[in-house]
Amino acid sequence: MALPAYHESLPYIDTEPTPQALSAAHALISAEQQTFSSPPLPTEPPKEPSFSPAIAAELDRLASKRPSQTLDLSRYEAQEIPPPSSSSKSSSDVDALRAPLSNAFVSSSYLSSRAQNLKLLDAHGRNAWLLSNYHLEDQLRSIERDLADTKRDIELVNAARAARQNDVKAEMQGLEQNWRAGVGRALETEIAVQELKDQIRQELRNRANAAGNPTQ
Repeated sequence: MALPAYHESLPYIDTEPTPQALSAAHALISAEQQTFSSPPLPTEPPKEPSFSPAIAAELDRLASKRPSQTLDLSRYEAQEIPPPSSSSKSSSDVDALRAPLSNAFVSSSYLSSRAQNLKLLDAHGRNAWLLSNYHLEDQLRSIERDLADTKRDIELVNAARAARQNDVKAEMQGLEQNWRAGVGRALETEIAVQELKDQIRQELRNRANAAGNPTQ
């Protein structure tokens, strides 16, 4: 169960503070802050970064300003068959053909996969794109509805708060006037009591002086 929230301010009733009042409040806050020192923040040991070997190697490369290794695109290029040697079916010819054959296989696999992807994109890409846009638009409409509902709830809360504060505005103003009048009467009473004390002291001094110096 959520606890009720009580606000010490009544923004729909209270008047805006004047610049002089704000300056005085800021001065009081600054003076209060100077009377105590904030506790020091806890010190934590420096954290050692933990990177994977690949990230550490890349950071070392950047620190040493070495150029990055680019992708080897030669495997996707047309392969040239090396000329045969003088001796037929020698081991050197087999080794020389092994690298171009491997690169040709990689290039053929890449082109075959690329052709298949293009065929799928041509057959289903438009519908998939339209369906994705439809779902995104539906999500956008849902978010916009939630936003509109939240704004409406905020407006209703503010309207109810303003109505409740305006309903008790006259009562609050009357209570404030009574409080001011009560404080004024209390001050007047204190001043009157102080004046009466001064008069009593003065009368006692006069009597003491009269008793010490009787008239002839």
